[in-house]
Formats: sequence, structure tokens, C-alpha cells
Amino acid sequence: MFKLTKRSVEGLAVEAKDYLVWDRDMRGFGVRVYPSGKKAYLVQYRIGRRTRRITIGQHGVLTAEAARILATQLLGDVARGEDPSATKQAKRRAPTVAGLCDRFLEEYVEQHCKPTTARDYHSIIRRFIRPRLGPIPIAEVTRADVVAFHHALRETPYQANRAASMLSKLFNLAEDWGLRQAGSNPARRIKKFREEEKKRYLSDDEQVRLGEVLAEALEEGTESIYVVSAILLLIYTGCRLSEILTLRWDYVTSHHLELPDSKTGRRRIPLPREAYDILMELPREENNPFVILGDVDGQPLVNLQKPWRRIRTKAGLEDVRIHDLRHTYASVAMKDGIDPFTLKEIMGHKNLTTTLRYAHLADDAVQRAAGSVAARLARAVKKDTRAPLRLVK
Repeated sequence: MFKLTKRSVEGLAVEAKDYLVWDRDMRGFGVRVYPSGKKAYLVQYRIGRRTRRITIGQHGVLTAEAARILATQLLGDVARGEDPSATKQAKRRAPTVAGLCDRFLEEYVEQHCKPTTARDYHSIIRRFIRPRLGPIPIAEVTRADVVAFHHALRETPYQANRAASMLSKLFNLAEDWGLRQAGSNPARRIKKFREEEKKRYLSDDEQVRLGEVLAEALEEGTESIYVVSAILLLIYTGCRLSEILTLRWDYVTSHHLELPDSKTGRRRIPLPREAYDILMELPREENNPFVILGDVDGQPLVNLQKPWRRIRTKAGLEDVRIHDLRHTYASVAMKDGIDPFTLKEIMGHKNLTTTLRYAHLADDAVQRAAGSVAARLARAVKKDTRAPLRLVK
């Protein structure tokens, strides 16, 4: 035994088998010499009846003196009752963010999320979370990691904000599952990027143009009756696209669409006469329960985007999305004086805040109402002011 120094360690001979040399001055501090010539510093200690060894680092990367300082710290941890080797192994076995994602998808998403939400979660995990954070142990993810992750997606603010929100959900579940300390969610209160809200409403003239193109497409046979009817139903009911494409005949009554499940749960949608007439004109197929039929027997139409792009181009509405038809329905309802509480029920919004995004569209109606009240009051006031004033003595 001799004191481990840079010179003494470099002078150790390489043999056919690896061997250990212990430091003369510090018990438990040593170096292992490998047949390859590599030399690694280590610490050996006892926990109960068991002997454990933990590698500190490779000679050359660490000097002997640096290794001695680290050895002193580790042996100090042992003296306080800790087990550095077990801690290191536990970190190696610790579940990673990728593992948390797998458990999230299997145990949470499949049980609690609707198919559209599940698809969004799968996409965010596959495209953003796994590539950037997947290999990191769950307990080691810091707020700085999440901030950097969010910032890296700044060019797509909507996706960046959705991904950050999903990370917050993931780490809340990690706490519930005992994988992180309670209250340690590193994605909590991340400052979101500003999102430009995309709302497009069809003007009266644009509504007329779209109607003409739909009638022309049906007459010329460039689009099927199911495609045209689906678009008209979206316009007349304000439904979501998925609600129309998955509509079944047994959901249809004379006055309502009775959806057993939707984005916001069970939903009863008012069915105006115009929409009902469209439904009654649609051909039905035996053994196919769906209203809007596609090319596959027994299945609904699954892609309205391609025909919609053809139709909107002919109508000169290239910037209009299918979802903008729902926005248009809400805007017309607001302008016609339908109160937000009623519109919330019609649209199937989960909360009133979503409906109130359209409140500014009722400005004209509010202005007319305010003018009517003011005019009525003005008539009364002017009538009184025409009476001669009496002086009080």
C-alpha cells in the first residue's frame, strides 16, 4: 500500500487481470487497474453486513487529488448512514420521461380521454416530448428543462403551449404515482406564448356564394350528395365536423340530434326544419347506420377536407376552414340577438367563457337596443321639459 498520487497511479503495471490497489492514508479509497490499461478510482465501504463499491471516475479525467476529495465526500455520506452505491443504482433504474409517457397513454388516456383528445396527446408525445425530454429521469427534470423545451417551440406558439400544458399534466400524474415529490411539478405556471386566435366568419355575400357553389356542385355531380349535405348541416346546425361525420340515423329525431357522446359529453342538438329536410332527402344504405356515407361499405365519410378545398376555391373562400362554418353560425346567432346562455347550449360549449368570445359580434344589436332605450327616455324627458317652469318664491 502507498499513497495514491498522479505519479504512483501512472506507475502501476498493467497485468493480464484487473486488480485493486488501496490508498495508504484513506481507508476505502483505491484504484482499479484494467488489462486495457484503464485505471479507475473507487470507494469501498460496508453497509450492515454487505460490502459495496462505487466508481468515482477514470484516472486522467480525474486527478488523484480530485478523486480523493470525492472519496472523502462519499465516505462522509456513508458515515451519516447513506448508501451512495444504492442511490446511484436507483438513479439508473429511475423511470424516464419516455416511461412516464407510456404509462400516461396506457393508464390515463385510454381510460379518461375521447379519441380526438387521445390522438392529440399521442401526436404531441411522439413529435415533441419524446425527442427532447424522453431519456431524462422523471425526478431530474427541472423547471429550466421545461422552459427550454417550451422556448424551442416558439415558432409554433399554439403547439408550444399545448405541449407545455400536457407536460404539466404528466408531472401532476407523476406526483400522484409517487414518481416525484408532491408540489415539484416543473411545468407549473410556465408563461405561455401569445396565440393569434383564428376566427373567420362568412359575410352575407360569402354565404350566398358558398350556397351557389354547393348547389352547382350537386347539380353537376362534381361532389356527392353526402358531401354537400354534410357542409349544409354544418352551416344550419353549428355542429362540430366530427359530430356530423359520425352521425347515425338512430340519433336523429324530428326536432333534435341526440348524440350519446361528443367533445363535451352527451349532447342534444336542436334540429331546425332546414336541416331536417336535408336529412330526409339523403339516400340510406341497408346495414349502414351512418348518415353521411363514404366509399367504404358500412362506414361514414372520413375525409371532408379534400372536397371542401375544391368547393371553397370555387367560391373564392380559400382562407375559410371547415370549422369557420361553426364560427359563422355563432356569429349570426349573436347578431340576431340570441343571448349567450342560450347559444352556449346550442353550440355545446363546456363553459360560458367560450361562448362569450363571440359577444363582440352583438355590438350592432346592443347599439340598436341602447338607442331604442335612449329614444324612449328622450321622448319622456322632452315631454316634461316642454311644460312651463314655475318659480318658487
